[in-house]
Amino acid sequence: MKLLRLFCLIAGVVLIAQPLCAAGKSITVVHSNDLHSHFLGFSPNIDYTPLETGDDATVGGWARIASVIKEVKRSRTSPVLVLDAGDFLMGSLFHMLSREEAFELRLMGAMGYDVITLGNHEFDLKPAGLARILMAAERSGQIPAIVSSNAVFNPESAADDDLEQVFARGVVSPYRIIEKDGIRIGLFGLMGRDAAEVAPFASPVTFEDPAVAARRMVERLRGEEKADIVICLSHSGLADDPDRSEDEILAKEVPGIDIIISGHTHTKTDARMVNDTIIVQAWSYGRQVGVMDITWDGGRVSLKGYRLVDINDSIRGDARIAGMIDAFESRVSEAFLAAKGLGFRQIIAHTPFTLEIREDECNLGNLIADSIPWYINRHDSDTGDPATRVEVGVVSNGVIRDAIERGRTGDIAVCDAFRAIPLGIGFDDRSSMGYPLISFYITPAEIKKALEILTSIYPLKGPDYYLQVSGVKFSYNPHRMIFDRVTAIWLGDDQRGFTPLDYSASNKRLVRVAADIYNATFLKVVGNFTWHVLDIVPKDRDGNPIDDLRSARVDADKQAPGIQELKEYRGVLEYIRSFPDTTGDGMPDIPERYRGKLGRQLALASWNPFKLLKGGTYVTWITFAALLAILLIVILIAGLVRRVIRRPQRNRFTG
Repeated sequence: MKLLRLFCLIAGVVLIAQPLCAAGKSITVVHSNDLHSHFLGFSPNIDYTPLETGDDATVGGWARIASVIKEVKRSRTSPVLVLDAGDFLMGSLFHMLSREEAFELRLMGAMGYDVITLGNHEFDLKPAGLARILMAAERSGQIPAIVSSNAVFNPESAADDDLEQVFARGVVSPYRIIEKDGIRIGLFGLMGRDAAEVAPFASPVTFEDPAVAARRMVERLRGEEKADIVICLSHSGLADDPDRSEDEILAKEVPGIDIIISGHTHTKTDARMVNDTIIVQAWSYGRQVGVMDITWDGGRVSLKGYRLVDINDSIRGDARIAGMIDAFESRVSEAFLAAKGLGFRQIIAHTPFTLEIREDECNLGNLIADSIPWYINRHDSDTGDPATRVEVGVVSNGVIRDAIERGRTGDIAVCDAFRAIPLGIGFDDRSSMGYPLISFYITPAEIKKALEILTSIYPLKGPDYYLQVSGVKFSYNPHRMIFDRVTAIWLGDDQRGFTPLDYSASNKRLVRVAADIYNATFLKVVGNFTWHVLDIVPKDRDGNPIDDLRSARVDADKQAPGIQELKEYRGVLEYIRSFPDTTGDGMPDIPERYRGKLGRQLALASWNPFKLLKGGTYVTWITFAALLAILLIVILIAGLVRRVIRRPQRNRFTG
C-alpha cells in the first residue's frame, strides 16, 4: 500500500510538473529589414573601421551586425531566431555582382540568419535576374531559408519561367516551420501593396492581395502544420497615418498572426501592438537591429522585452564577416570597376559640406538632377540645333538613396558617390546594371503636369514621389485645387538665368526632357492615379507618341550596333569629376552653389480667392462651379425653410 501511495505521489508530481515546465518558454527574435547591400558602415565608407571601436562616426556595417547576433546568442539560454523582412539587395557597389556572386545571401547565411523574405528591390533585376541571384546563392551552400507567400507567376509569359522554377525547387517557399525547444514556429512572407506598386520590373510576376494570402497562410500554419507561433515577414510597412500603415491594417484584418516583422518603409519605431499582434521594424540600411524577447505560454505570445540596438562604432565587427566583405570588395573592383577605369575607394572629388537628401529642394537632389541633362547633352545633342538639347532633368527622391557625407576628410570616393544613386538595371543585351537615362519631348502644359506630381501626388503617395528638378524653376500654391497648384514656370539654369514659360494648352512647343527609365515608367501610374488628369504622353521630336520607353533610351554611340545606354550613376560620377579644382590640390571640388537651396521650388501659400483661381485649369473651374452650385442650393433650401417656419398656421377649428 505504501509503495502504491508513493508511486501515485511521484506520478502526480510528474503530471503537474510537465505543464509547469512547458509553460512560459522564452524565444528571442533578432530582426532587420531593408539592409540594401550596405555591407560597410557609412557615411562615408572610407571612414569605416569595423575591427576598431571609438575611432569613427559611421553607422551600420554587416560585420557589426554579425557581432550583435553572436552576442545575443551568447547571452541567451533560450532559442534565438534571426529574421529579415526584405530588400536585402540594391544599394551599394556590392550589388553590381549580385547575379553572379549573390554576396548578400551568402553573407546573411554566414551571419546566422534563419529566415528572410523578398522585398520589391529584389525584383529590380527582373524575374530572370532574381532567379540568377537565387541560383548563385544556392550553389554557394549556406543561405537562409527564403519565404514568399503572395508572388503570382504568369502562365502566359516565359519571362518569369526561370524564377518560377527556382520557387518550385524550394529555394523560395511559401512558408517554413522551425521547431525551437519543442515550439513549432511557422513563418511566411508577404509583398505589400505599395511595395508591389513600386516594383515595375517584377512584371510579369504579380502579387496577391496581402490580406488574402495571409489568411490562407495562417489557416495552413495553424491548421495543417499545428504551428504554436505564427510570424509574418512583411515587406509592407508602417506609417503614422493609420489608413496607410499596411502592417497595422494587416494585423487588424487577419487574426492569428503573433508577430509581424515589418519592412519597406524604413521606419524608426518601437514595437507596436495591434490587437494580439506584435509589430516591429528596425529602420533601414543596418543602422539598427531589433532584439525581441517573447514568452510562449498556454498558446499565447507575450512581449517580455524589446530593444533597438544602434549599430555604430561602439561595436567591434566580427572578423570573419569583415574578411568576407574585404574579399567581396576586391572582387567588385576587379570584375566590375577596373574595366571602367575606376576603383572602389578611388577619390574623385572633395566636398567642404555634406550633400543631403531631404523631402524638400536639397543640394544632393539638385546636383543629381543637374547631372542628367549635362551627361546626355555631352553625348547626344547638336550644338547647331537647340531643339536637340535636353532642357529639363527630373529625378525622384525614391531613387536617391544616401547622402554624400563630408566625413572626416571631405573626400568623395567612388563607393560613396555610387550609394547616392545606385539602383536599377538596363535593357541592353547584357542587361547591364544601373538605370539607363531616357529622353523625350513633351509640351509646356505637360511640364506643368509633371511638376504637379510634387505639389499633389507626393503628399498623397509619400516621399518617394518628391521630385528634384534641373533646368526649370516653378512656384506653386499648396492651397489651390489638387492637380492645379503650379502658378508659374521658368526655364533656364542657375548660371544664365531663367525665362518665363507659357504653359497654356495653346503652346505646342516641344521641350526635350530627361529622367531615368524607372521614374519615367511612373508617368502611366500617375495618369491612372489621377483619373487621367495628369496624363503625360512622351513624344519623339516630331510629336509622335512613344509607346515603348525603352526606345527612348539615350544612345551614347549611334555608330555602334544596338543602344549604348547612358547610365544614371555614371552621369553623376562624371558630373562630379567635371567640377573645377578650386583649392589647388589637383582634385575637383563640389561648387559652392550646391551648399544650399537654389530656389527651384517656390511654395507661395495663399488663401486669396484671386490667387486660388487665377490661371486655373478645367479641374479648378469645374470644382469651383460645383462648389458654387452647392452653395446656391444650400441658400435656396435655407430660404425655403425660413419661409415655411414664418408662414402663419391656420386654426383648423376656425377655418
